[in-house]
Amino acid sequence: MLGIFDENLDTIARELELIARVEGTKILFEGENAATGGAVAESLLAVADAGERIDRGTLLYCIELAREGRASDVGTVMKSVVAVTFRGKPVKCKTVGQKEYVSAVKKHTVTFGVGPAGTGKTYLAVCLAAAAYKAKEIEKIILTRPAVEAGEKLGFLPGDLQTKVDPYLRPLYDALQEMFGPETYSRLMEKGVIEVAPLAYMRGRTLSNAFVILDEAQNATREQMKMFLTRLGDGSKMVVTGDVTQTDLPEGKTSGLRHAIGVLKNVEGIAVCTLSDRDVVRHPLVMRIVRAYETDERRGKGERK
Repeated sequence: MLGIFDENLDTIARELELIARVEGTKILFEGENAATGGAVAESLLAVADAGERIDRGTLLYCIELAREGRASDVGTVMKSVVAVTFRGKPVKCKTVGQKEYVSAVKKHTVTFGVGPAGTGKTYLAVCLAAAAYKAKEIEKIILTRPAVEAGEKLGFLPGDLQTKVDPYLRPLYDALQEMFGPETYSRLMEKGVIEVAPLAYMRGRTLSNAFVILDEAQNATREQMKMFLTRLGDGSKMVVTGDVTQTDLPEGKTSGLRHAIGVLKNVEGIAVCTLSDRDVVRHPLVMRIVRAYETDERRGKGERK
């Protein structure tokens, strides 16, 4: 819990401007924020008790929650198991935002998961899809993405359209293989139980008894988003994930994700779950990068006004 050479304790003391020391089996904090330091220590114990590794990102997140008086939330987050990988490793939520996102997907037929890169939107959705299939709640898993380039041209890549979009769908492939194992994943792909296709291939279909995930939805147009959402059939569940700040659509095109959130946010059976930079579970630097870009965007809007 304290980290190598008490580095976690040193971080808590530095972030909260405390004096911290260890005496035997006691951790002592001195300073105005001593109570907050104690709350951070309690939350780190909850993480350790759950068998999770305390990395720098987790530590900084615990400090942020303690500052808001929500340190006790860490314990409830760490207890929630989303799914189990083919190696038997439990997949757990790492932030309060992720826990709320998972709960929303379980309770609603259509869920929009919106947030910056690294918040686990896609990975958790795939884990929930795999868990639903293993529990025989659905018969098929369908993963789709708009075939929109992020500054590069698909036409220069070799092969047919399916081959060209494979690199865009790689994160989905990787998550599925982790959940089912390479052999089972390949067998389910061959049987058509797992289907991975560009968004354009969804037109004209009715998707029944399936768990359908639309990833990178910020690159779908308004027409494509309406087309996708109206594919919903009996016994199906849809999860739409994306980051409205990273749209690769041509200038003048409105993001279908941004439009759908505004139109559907109050419709019964649909949930809109917004994740923030605090829910980033990649390298801690990613959180700071996201915040820097958000600050720059707000500054730019202010200048335009």
